Amino acid sequence: MESDNDVALDIIITNVVCVFRTRCHLNLRKIALEGTNVIYKRDVGKVLMKLRKPRITASIWSSGKVICTGATSEEEAKLGARRLARSLQKLGFKVKFTDFKVVNVLAVCTMPFEIRLPEFTKSNRPLASYEPELHPAASYRIKNLKATLQVFSTGSITVTG
Repeated sequence: MESDNDVALDIIITNVVCVFRTRCHLNLRKIALEGTNVIYKRDVGKVLMKLRKPRITASIWSSGKVICTGATSEEEAKLGARRLARSLQKLGFKVKFTDFKVVNVLAVCTMPFEIRLPEFTKSNRPLASYEPELHPAASYRIKNLKATLQVFSTGSITVTG
């Protein structure tokens, strides 16, 4: 980078979503009564459990499927998922930590300039779409990376993939 007007962009990962299976049936009522930092959503059929370190929120279903959200890296997501599995083991369930998978990563970035969305969409027509009546951002899909960028006129970009 030889030009003086090149600017380094900070891409900040704000959320990593992962799933894993426990390979056993979970009694949600027992988790709600004996677990800590737990919210029982009986109408939906799940339990929300929060961990403080790493700061994640897990949705636990009786089938044994667990979805963890809120981590800021893949390593933090795996550590949080394993801690959650360990806390379920301490409640008396025969949990086996299997099928761990990161399913979504959300990152944000701010450009040092504003973006004219109609012109941006016209020049990137097959990949970009902009419906100002529905959403204030233009969507830009990258097929080979399975990522979607939400490009705002302020220069803010949200990457999901």
